[in-house]
Amino acid sequence: MTLNFYENLSNDYVKLLENGNEYNIIIEVGEPPVMQTFKVHSTVLCYRCPYLYDEFKKSTINNDDNIKIIQKPQISAKDFNFILKYIYGATVNLEKVETSIIFDLLMTANQFQLEELVERLQTFLIENHPSWLKLKFSKIYNSSFQTDFKALQNYCNDIIAKHPNLIFESNDFNTLPEAALVSIIQRDDLQLEESKIWDYVIQWGISQNKTLPSNIDDWVDKDFQILKNTLQQCLPHIRYFQISSGNIMEKVYPFQQILNKKLVTDILKYSMASDKPITSTILPPRKIITIQLPNRGNTFQITSLIITNEHAANIASWIGKKEVTTYVNNNPYEFNLILRGSRDGFGVNVFWNLCDQKTNLVVVVKVKDTDEILGGYNPIGWDFNLHGQYSTTNGSFIFSLKNGNIENHILSHVKNASNAIYNYSYYYGPNFGGSDFRMYGGRSFYIGINGYEKLIRKTSGEVLIDDYEVFLIKKR
Repeated sequence: MTLNFYENLSNDYVKLLENGNEYNIIIEVGEPPVMQTFKVHSTVLCYRCPYLYDEFKKSTINNDDNIKIIQKPQISAKDFNFILKYIYGATVNLEKVETSIIFDLLMTANQFQLEELVERLQTFLIENHPSWLKLKFSKIYNSSFQTDFKALQNYCNDIIAKHPNLIFESNDFNTLPEAALVSIIQRDDLQLEESKIWDYVIQWGISQNKTLPSNIDDWVDKDFQILKNTLQQCLPHIRYFQISSGNIMEKVYPFQQILNKKLVTDILKYSMASDKPITSTILPPRKIITIQLPNRGNTFQITSLIITNEHAANIASWIGKKEVTTYVNNNPYEFNLILRGSRDGFGVNVFWNLCDQKTNLVVVVKVKDTDEILGGYNPIGWDFNLHGQYSTTNGSFIFSLKNGNIENHILSHVKNASNAIYNYSYYYGPNFGGSDFRMYGGRSFYIGINGYEKLIRKTSGEVLIDDYEVFLIKKR
């Protein structure tokens, strides 16, 4: 029988780190004036972090005491402190740590080639912060392929297969690594029409070559060859024989020069004369799941890059004045997305064009670089014709939602019904109370207190946002 004393060993090594006894390396992280130094030991690094040990051996910088110095200006002191606690004590305390910092720590651990920590941090994010991963989906997905985070790749691909809009409709789609795009379009369970997959692949390919003419009628043979070379890893995964004849002629045929001539011939045969023999490989159709029209017996699913089913249940319970627990999978309301900033634009005019005089609207915003989700419900809508005037309602409210490290929601009902909704079409988009929760235009919202009970975040003032969405709410 072996008696293990790992906890005491871990604590002793952490004390060695904290006391700095017998150190022979100084590691400088960050840049002045926030640069911080750490005293470490080459013997520990040799076995616990060979990457930094190699840096130590290559370093030519010494201080007056002939102690070698390693400089890491791009690493934050906060991240590096976690890294050293792992190297010395084999512990990483993530309690009450912001999710964004955990992800930064994952990137740093990968840079230092700490494979065990990289694997555990991926698992921790997937199991404990799925909402944050969804909100930062494009960033996470891109990063997972740039750094070869297999667990995050698989996690994201499973989500994309079910909800392809998360990546195909994102602002970052055209910057997607080729390997990521290939890994998705080769899946049999990708829930997207084949003609749309073709459109997205062509869009991605063209975006990689800024010199291609914007009008395909102006293309010459060289331009088609450039696109063909760019898409050579993607084209074999398109299910050409599952595209309707109309879409073949409208979408595929104009780009026939990027395809093998025999394949083009077989596609046309299959589309127009299906009794003719073909020799090209016919990939099986994708396994598209048919979803029935929603009713009270169906499981609820929301199309959003900002809020989850649980968030929608909270909002629905506030609208219906019911217990949220009954709403998570059987939400009595439809949340129909009518505006998404990253898809439709952030201009004030976009809001008024899409939302003017529509009633029962929910607005949600994702605050930039935080876990905060803010929003409001307007049962009577905004009216362009009432420019500069308030609209009266007792039914509106504004809110913040639990998310990531945000432990509690805040619900703020209207207290001054005559100042509930403000219509100002020149400068503002959605506006609650004049200054309680209003859009400036662009990616800026203002949070204050005027016509509603309380602030929906800790401080008032302007906040920048990553995205915002407007939903039309109606009974199912």
